[in-house]
Amino acid sequence: MTSDQSDHGGNGEKDGSRREFLKAAAAVSGVLAVAGIASVMKSVVIPSVPAPSPSSFPRVKVSSLSELSAGKAVNFNYPLDNEPNLLVKLGQKAEGGVGPEGDIVAFSQICQHLGCIWDYVPQGGSPEVNHSYVASQPVGYCPCHGSVYALTQGAKVIGGPSPRPQPQVQLEVDGSGDIYAVGMGPPAVFSHHTGSNDVTYDLQGGTEVT
Repeated sequence: MTSDQSDHGGNGEKDGSRREFLKAAAAVSGVLAVAGIASVMKSVVIPSVPAPSPSSFPRVKVSSLSELSAGKAVNFNYPLDNEPNLLVKLGQKAEGGVGPEGDIVAFSQICQHLGCIWDYVPQGGSPEVNHSYVASQPVGYCPCHGSVYALTQGAKVIGGPSPRPQPQVQLEVDGSGDIYAVGMGPPAVFSHHTGSNDVTYDLQGGTEVT
């Protein structure tokens, strides 16, 4: 084989390799382009459902002043239909409390430890699961692992493994004495959040109560 033939053959191989590379690159670009278009179309055709925000929390009647007495608790779901809360008239002034004595509060009842449902225990009382514990103040007591929340102090943790306080339901009392849930404070309700530090985006996983 002459040198010209050898060079021609080498160039042919290089040209063939170059063509194969360009074909492969074009194919990959096409796949990426289609995926990008599909992603855009998905965001246009299937918009995400916004979470409740502080300006759009539902206003829901929970109870009334005439229905409550010291130590009485009321269970209700808010702001989503699968998020249980507990409203209670504590009989002593509390942080965020409403009513003439400022003693009516409400909190998420989903324990911030592992999501169990805690119970209200009045001052001097004991939870059914632990008679050796006597509450020195009105508390929320989790029957699963013994987390204790001080209900007069914004449900801060005063015992057990819970890493954070219970989210407080914002309450309002109208002129007729009806009590309404109108919002939800931070931190996020256990297991109903996106990971954001902003409670605006943290209430997820259910249908808004109406």
